[in-house]
Amino acid sequence: MKYYEVEITITPCSQDARDLLSALSAEAGFETFEDIPTGLLAYVQQSLFDEEALKNVILDFPIADTQIIYNVREAEDKDWNEQWEQEGFEPIEVRGKKEDGRSKMFERIIIHDGRHLPSDLKLQTSDIISIEIDAHLAFGTGTHETTRMICSTLLDMDLKGKRVLDCGCGTGILGICALKLGAQECVGYDIDEWSADNTRHNAVINHVDDHLTSLCGDSSILDTVNGKFDLVLANINRNILLQDMPRFVSMMSPGATLILSGFYETDCALLECKAQQLGLSLQSTQTDSDWACMVFHF
Repeated sequence: MKYYEVEITITPCSQDARDLLSALSAEAGFETFEDIPTGLLAYVQQSLFDEEALKNVILDFPIADTQIIYNVREAEDKDWNEQWEQEGFEPIEVRGKKEDGRSKMFERIIIHDGRHLPSDLKLQTSDIISIEIDAHLAFGTGTHETTRMICSTLLDMDLKGKRVLDCGCGTGILGICALKLGAQECVGYDIDEWSADNTRHNAVINHVDDHLTSLCGDSSILDTVNGKFDLVLANINRNILLQDMPRFVSMMSPGATLILSGFYETDCALLECKAQQLGLSLQSTQTDSDWACMVFHF
């Protein structure tokens, strides 16, 4: 998957300007932003880059007397997770939102890389789910707010016997989490071949490979998938969600749940409007550091 790296210079530069520009630039298809002294480095899939949308964001930027210029270049084709693979990450603990833990089989999820294990927590206790993630060129180690919010939501659900669809599966962490929480089957897909392969790898090391199928392709690959799903998960950028939500709904059984994340709190109204048009009702919304996670019922 080829990316553009867009260097955006903001004058005068402030964190408020960076944050606002990051949120507004989702219109142009950007997925990732990195703060630099002069502004931002932004990354976007070449096939999804909407330069006209970026120009409109700059033209209508709401902070007065702010100059914004940008330079587009092809991003280096390299292993973006090389540092993760070499150094790993510290264990991440995720808890559910329900206050009454007695209604849940599991109290928390521990996400780790297999090398950095929690010294003060026993992963084999009956109320803890252990998920090992070996990330290779894929998003989803649990460090990002969006991943943690979806895992927290899953922890509060009764997934026993459910059939799950993981859209844009990355490392496979969400599908693996659902299976370990009692789901019967998961089908995941990702446009990136590296991600589809990494999902299979992580399914093996988490001993759920018999119940997880990983496919390579965009949402059109769902035309090859039989049957309906009880739960659909999608942690993708806002533009892809708006584009693919009708296809997600076409794969949902009556009474199914759709969990969306990968977007900012400011995008919630737009996504809720699209969901309502498709016959979905909003059940809950949570936020973390301006990122949002929404749960819909079909």
